[in-house]
Amino acid sequence: MELHDVWFVLIAVLWTGYFFLEGFDFGVGILTRLLARDRAEKRVLINTIGPVWDGNEVWLLTAGGATFAAFPEWYATLFSGFYLPLLAILICLIVRGVAFEYRAKRPEENWQRNWETAIFWTSLLPAFLWGVAFGNIVRGVKLDADFEYVGTVWDLLNPYALLGGLVTLTLFTFHGTVFTALKTVGEIRERARKLALKVGLVTAVLALVFLLWTQIESGDGASLVALGVAVASLVAALGANHAGREGWSFTLSGVTIVAAVAMLFLTLFPNVMPSTLDPEWSLTVTNASSSPYTLKIMTWLAVVATPLVLLYQGWTYWVFRKRIGTQHIADPVH
Repeated sequence: MELHDVWFVLIAVLWTGYFFLEGFDFGVGILTRLLARDRAEKRVLINTIGPVWDGNEVWLLTAGGATFAAFPEWYATLFSGFYLPLLAILICLIVRGVAFEYRAKRPEENWQRNWETAIFWTSLLPAFLWGVAFGNIVRGVKLDADFEYVGTVWDLLNPYALLGGLVTLTLFTFHGTVFTALKTVGEIRERARKLALKVGLVTAVLALVFLLWTQIESGDGASLVALGVAVASLVAALGANHAGREGWSFTLSGVTIVAAVAMLFLTLFPNVMPSTLDPEWSLTVTNASSSPYTLKIMTWLAVVATPLVLLYQGWTYWVFRKRIGTQHIADPVH
């Protein structure tokens, strides 16, 4: 296997890790409007992800940096052609981070309510837009002979990509709901389990249609296996949730995300960005990659840095592993 193939796999792993981790905290942010009934319950939801949300975003930064270094042509075409949706995601992530930090700085009702509204929308919009972006990457976009995007932003809003956005939105919400059931106690836990069943059923229908569409258009044997794993694990996650096994439900919903993202990258390879104008104009792992020397240096850096990041994040999740409820929420001090 060539180094550019290795880095395609590594970038797929980074995006998978990002969607697995950021997926549930996007979902929890959405639940601040759908599940929480009062200010105390909103604080419970925010506190479940408070120690980890910023660490989860490290995976996005690493995935973007790795794409820039390993596949500069892919990075340039992606970030210029998808400029507006990616800019919208960036603004949402900035506002979301500020909202987490500033929400409790003042006691006024309007102040806290406005920041909570910001958390909801800046969780919902990226959850949808990431699906739209990856739907277009897999489907292909209008690239010319110079590998430049020559379409418009409206070309990105095609039925396949919009369906992909709905899939990521509902899947992340389901992932966040089972995470909430896993991390909370009392009434909010029970309501999260009930909501997870409803959201999971909608997710299952949308995901099945989207993955079958992908398989029919550009799938092979390996992607078909990934499709089967994604569907089976989602059904199993619903069953585990119904049985009150929140740990298994969260694990299986994570497996669903991993398998679904793996399927998308399997159908994409060896392309990194297909051209719908002419297959010869597609960006591939070969014509979009950096020099072998650059990839070699990056590989050694990844070997050293990746275990350290995994150990640190694993330790963080272990420290903050216990369940919380409204009885654990202290009175605010300003």
